[in-house]
Amino acid sequence: MADDAGGRREYSIIVPTYNERLNVALIVYLIFKHLPDVNFEIIIVDDGSPDGTQDIVNQLQQVYGKNRVVSTAYLHGLKHASGDFVVIMDADLSHHPKYLPSFIRKQKETGADVVTGTRYVQNGGVHGWNLMRKLTSRGANVLAQTLLQPGASDLTGSFRLYKRNVLEDLISSCVSKGYVFQMEMIVRATRKGYHIEEVPITFVDRVFGTSKLGGSEIVEYLKGLVYLKEDWEHLFSFEKKRLGPVSYLNEYGLTV
Repeated sequence: MADDAGGRREYSIIVPTYNERLNVALIVYLIFKHLPDVNFEIIIVDDGSPDGTQDIVNQLQQVYGKNRVVSTAYLHGLKHASGDFVVIMDADLSHHPKYLPSFIRKQKETGADVVTGTRYVQNGGVHGWNLMRKLTSRGANVLAQTLLQPGASDLTGSFRLYKRNVLEDLISSCVSKGYVFQMEMIVRATRKGYHIEEVPITFVDRVFGTSKLGGSEIVEYLKGLVYLKEDWEHLFSFEKKRLGPVSYLNEYGLTV
């Protein structure tokens, strides 16, 4: 079993919640089940859920200990994390904790700065979506791949492991919110030269509750694509002027 004593943990697992009363106890149980020999803590970051999520979290703290299950406001989640590595995953069981050992193993084997779950490689996939939802998600990723060339196959997923210092650097660089934020994090990680690895996951549509993805999120996603594309082009234009044509090609490893 992982050490139950207080102090610094190796992994901090951040689980954002909003109206996840029916899911939060199960996700915590499954994390402990699948990481029996890992020194970790769970940071529950609740966005003012009115459904009693916080009451369930308080009970979980009594079961697992307040030093293993920490509750805090969303903006302060990372401040409360003590781990050298930070995992961010959804509370609605769309991201199954059974994949956590694969994330940890991949990072140890490769030394990656970011390990991201992907639905779009062999052994990855989606369960519980209708055809329209699958086509929308796939189309969004293909469009992003074409415009941004991000170096990762799944931009809109949020199941990821970061080195803590890398996560802090990326957060300080990002300006987007919501679903676009996840895309911007990967794009900026690539542009900063961080080492990104992927593990296949099967995304399962939420077990309890309703999906929070709607038309407004799709519009924001498209706006985010435009912003990141323009930001990337502006950076390259600036660097080309700063370095000159020859140095610019050498700097970015480009071929004519």
